[in-house]
Amino acid sequence: MLIFVALLYFCVACSLIWLACFPSGRILINQLMFGLRSRFGRMAGRRVVSVGQLLPSRRGLGELAQSLSRQLRRHWIVLAIVIPAVAIPSLLALALRTPDMLPDYEPTPALPDAQIAALLQGEQLVPPSDPPPLAFSTQEVVQVRPMLVNASRNWGLMHPDFAQRLLLAFKIMKEKHGYDMALLEGYRSPARQDLLASMGGAVTNARAFQSWHQYGLAADCAFWRDGKLVISEKDPWAMRGYQLYGEVAEQLGLTWGGRWKMMDLGHTELRLRGVMRR
Repeated sequence: MLIFVALLYFCVACSLIWLACFPSGRILINQLMFGLRSRFGRMAGRRVVSVGQLLPSRRGLGELAQSLSRQLRRHWIVLAIVIPAVAIPSLLALALRTPDMLPDYEPTPALPDAQIAALLQGEQLVPPSDPPPLAFSTQEVVQVRPMLVNASRNWGLMHPDFAQRLLLAFKIMKEKHGYDMALLEGYRSPARQDLLASMGGAVTNARAFQSWHQYGLAADCAFWRDGKLVISEKDPWAMRGYQLYGEVAEQLGLTWGGRWKMMDLGHTELRLRGVMRR
């Protein structure tokens, strides 16, 4: 569909530029329209009109082709400038397109490998204990992630499938890589989403129901080390942890925010078809 729209744009733009730049093009269109009106006028009194009678004759088509050929040869320099100017935006749109550019497109998450799939079908993991509330109000945390104190960390408000995948990611991060994970925020109310969006693009660009948080299908996470939350990627240890966390999350079929242009390293989400209509 996107290719068809780009091709249609290219054809329409070329036609409009041709009519705007070349008076002979406008004259030719006027002649064709006058010829069609004349034919319709002559056929008006007849009951049956064949398609061939409405179309230009073979001689007329030949004259039209010769006229177009002369116009192209006469204005080839202008065409050499105009055609790339019209074609390049279309080609760039196709080359740089991303799933987020398509309003109703929801990419299918990558399927987990056999070992991960077996783990997902196994025992139901239990959420860990939350860090103490004071851990979310320290100066270091507030500078990086404001308003975390009032964020929801209720695992019961999250989609069961997503919650189990996230808990499995926590388990793998602990047992395989030695990182203790902490949930910063899971479900987010529409009112809170709008409040965060009002704080500017540095916080979030998504308004209410434009985020998977409102559907219990997204979570923001960080690391727990020596009794403190470690969120900032400026810490090399945390940055390495985010990279490992992204790999684990994607193996579990989750979308990792570290792949985005405006990276959100601790963010993961499970994009289920038919849930969000953007």
